[in-house]
Amino acid sequence: MKMQPFFASLIWLLIFGTTTAFSQHMRKSDEPRIAPLSWWVGMKNPNVQLMVFHKDLGTRTPKINHKGVELLKVHRVENPNYLFLDLKIDAKTKAGEFKIVFSEPEKEDIVMPYTLAARDAKQKKAQGVTNEDLIYLIMPDRFANGDPSNDVIQGARETNLHRDSLYYRHGGDIQGIIDHLDYLQDMGVTAVWLNPVLTNDMEKASYHGYAATEFYQVDPRLGTNELYRQLADELHKRDMKLIQDLVHNHVGAEHWTVKDKPYQDWLNNWDEYTNTTYKDQVLFDPYAAQSDKRKMTDGWFVPSMPDLNQRTEFMQNYITQSHIWWIEYAGVDGFRLDTYAYNDAEYMAKWAQDITAEYPSMTYFGETWVNGMTNQAVFTEGSTINQHFDTHLQAVTDFQTFHAINKTFTEPFGWTEGVNALYSTLANDYIYKDPTRNVVFLDNHDVSRFLSIVGEDINKYKSGLTWLLTTRGIPQLYYGAEIAMKNFADPDGKVREDFPGGWKGDQQNKFVSEGRNDTENSVFDHVKKLATYRKDNQVLQTGKLMQYVPEDGIYVYFRYDDQKTVMVIMNTNEGEKSIKTQRFSERIQDYKSGWDVVAQREMKINDQITVPGFTALALELR
Repeated sequence: MKMQPFFASLIWLLIFGTTTAFSQHMRKSDEPRIAPLSWWVGMKNPNVQLMVFHKDLGTRTPKINHKGVELLKVHRVENPNYLFLDLKIDAKTKAGEFKIVFSEPEKEDIVMPYTLAARDAKQKKAQGVTNEDLIYLIMPDRFANGDPSNDVIQGARETNLHRDSLYYRHGGDIQGIIDHLDYLQDMGVTAVWLNPVLTNDMEKASYHGYAATEFYQVDPRLGTNELYRQLADELHKRDMKLIQDLVHNHVGAEHWTVKDKPYQDWLNNWDEYTNTTYKDQVLFDPYAAQSDKRKMTDGWFVPSMPDLNQRTEFMQNYITQSHIWWIEYAGVDGFRLDTYAYNDAEYMAKWAQDITAEYPSMTYFGETWVNGMTNQAVFTEGSTINQHFDTHLQAVTDFQTFHAINKTFTEPFGWTEGVNALYSTLANDYIYKDPTRNVVFLDNHDVSRFLSIVGEDINKYKSGLTWLLTTRGIPQLYYGAEIAMKNFADPDGKVREDFPGGWKGDQQNKFVSEGRNDTENSVFDHVKKLATYRKDNQVLQTGKLMQYVPEDGIYVYFRYDDQKTVMVIMNTNEGEKSIKTQRFSERIQDYKSGWDVVAQREMKINDQITVPGFTALALELR
C-alpha cells in the first residue's frame, strides 16, 4: 500500500520541520534531505539543481506537479541513496510548498515537500563591502555569550565547554554579537565578518568553524538560522553589513556527504593520505611539475578536512547554490573566501561569475596567505601578470601589506628594510586591477596580534592602527584590537582568547570605558577617533593616495580628493624627528595648518614639522 502524500508530508515536517526546528539540534548524517534547503521564485537564473538524499532513492521515478515548476532532467549516480534533479522555475510561479513524489512499482511512494518562497523586495542584501567600510572580524565562540542555554547541545560529537582551554568551545554565540552591536557602531565599524557559523559537528576543535558538517544550518551552539538572519537585520538597521566566511575547499570529516558519498569522485581521492604542500607557487610556476600542482590543489588541508572535488558539475552546484541561499535567506552583504589558492581555479572563476550575475553589487575577497606581490596579485581579476586566465576574484586579504607593516616596526630602517618595505609594497600596486578593494589588516585569527609583534610598544601599535585606517583599501580590525589585546599565534593559540566582559561573571568588562585601564582606553579612543573620521570623510575611503620615498625612517603619504587632503607622517624612529615641509609642497600646496584627527587640535604647518618617536600623525590640511 502506498503512503498517502498528506501523511508523508506531515511526517517529514514533524521530523525535520521548518528552519527553526532543525536549527536547534544536530542533524544525523543519515537523515533524508534536499539541498538547497528551499529556493525562491523570481531568481535571475530560473534553474536550480536539487540534490536529494534518502535511502534507496536512486531507482525511483520523481514527479512534480506544480504549475511553473518543470523537472528538466533526472541524474542517477553511483550511490542509490541520491538523485540529482534539474528544475526550471518560471518567473510567474506562485510561491508555496509543493511535493516531490518518488515512485517505484510495488513500493510505497516517498514524498518530500519542497518550498519556493517569494523574494523579499524590501530586504537588504548583497550590498557589497567597499573601501567605504571598516570591517570588524569576530570569532563567534570567543566574543560574547548572549545565550548560555545553547552552550552544550546534546547529541553533538563535542560537548566540552572549557573556557580555560583554548582548544574547546567557550560558549560565545550570535546573540552575544547582537547584544554588542551598539558598541561596534559607536566605534565606527560598518561591516562585521564572522568566522564560519555553519554546523561543525566534529569530535574536537569544532569552535573555529572551518570544518562544516552542514551547509544549511547554523551551528546550534551559536544559535539558529533565524538568529543569524536577525543579526543581518540588526546590522542593516544600523547601516552596517554582514560578511559571511565561506569554505569552498573542504568540509569536516563528519559531513554527511563524506559519510555517504554520492559518488566516488565527490572528494579528491588518493591511494594513501596526501596532504597539500601549501606551495602556491606551483600554480603559476612555468616550470612546475603537474604532480606538484595536483598535490597543492587536491591534497587535503589537514586529515580531518576532506578536500572537495570541485571539477564535477554536481559539486559545483551544491557549493554555489548554498552560497546564493544564504544571501537570499539571511541578507548577507559580502563574502570572505577561505583558503582561496587551494581551490580549483576554473570553478572559482565560474563561481564568481555566477554570484555576480545574480547579485551585481555583491563583493567577495579571497584569503591568499602567500609571500610576494606577484604571488598574491596573480589570484585577482584583471591582473597585469595573469595574461592567460581571469580569476574574476575582486580582491584579496592583503598579506603583502601585512608583512610590510610588521617589518616597518620590527626592522631597522634600510634600503629595503623597515618602512621602506611598506613603501615598496604599495609601489607595486600597478599589478592589480583595483588595489583599493584589497582588505588590509594588522592581525586576524591565524596570526600573532600586532601588539605582541611590536613588543607591546603602545606608540608603535597606535602608529600601525593609524596606518590601517588611513591607507588605501578596506581596513579590517580583529576583535579586541581596539582594547590592545595581545599574544602570539603559536604555540598556545592565545590570539583566540575571549573578549573580557562577554561572559556573565567576567571580572572585567572591556566593552565599557569603566572596565578598561588607561592604556586600553587610550587605544580605544585612538581607534574610535580615526574610525569615526574615516566613516565621516570620504577622503579616507575613496581618496587618491600619494606616497613619498621614506627618508631617515620617516614615511609620508597623502590621501586627497577635490574636497580634502589628509597628510600622514609616520616616524619609525625611537626618537623624535623633523621633516622639511617644502619637499611635500606638491600636496601641501597653500595649506597653512593641519587638524590632528586623534589629538583633536590644530597644528601650524611651518617650514618643518617635528614628530615624536614611533608616532604617526594624521592631519587634515586646512
